[in-house]
Amino acid sequence: MNRLIDRWGRAGVAAVTSLMWALPMSAWAGSSDLTPIDRTAYPRIALAIGVVMFVVWLVLLALLRRVSVSPRQRRFDIAQMSRIEKRWTLVTFIFVLGAIAWLNAAATVDWGPLISAVSARKIGPILLALVLAGFLVAMIAGVAISWRKAGAGYHMRREEFARG
Repeated sequence: MNRLIDRWGRAGVAAVTSLMWALPMSAWAGSSDLTPIDRTAYPRIALAIGVVMFVVWLVLLALLRRVSVSPRQRRFDIAQMSRIEKRWTLVTFIFVLGAIAWLNAAATVDWGPLISAVSARKIGPILLALVLAGFLVAMIAGVAISWRKAGAGYHMRREEFARG
């Protein structure tokens, strides 16, 4: 664990390890919409796993503060980031969340009525489908552009650190 913390920094390890509770929680959110009729226990199991893993993650965060790291530049170390880098990393995160929200909505919606209405060449559903597709394209393009700008900010910071 110390090697990971030294390589990625505290913020990087915290971000990656957050997946241990975020994935069960997203499974709970997706499955709770799909099972209100049959009343299965699966959503509650996913919620319980997510809550337990969230508590484990909080303990891990508390332990991360005690680990010392070597003084070097790390991509996702918030304390080392410049303002521009923080801004573009936040923008990247927002676009990623938008894409994930679109995918989550797409996974839990019955597309049959929209597909049949688009097949019947109705203008309203066609416009809705175009807006939905445009939203996804905008989120993916936003991720690509903001990630590139955040990366440029990191490379500028790393060059400044190398110069001393």
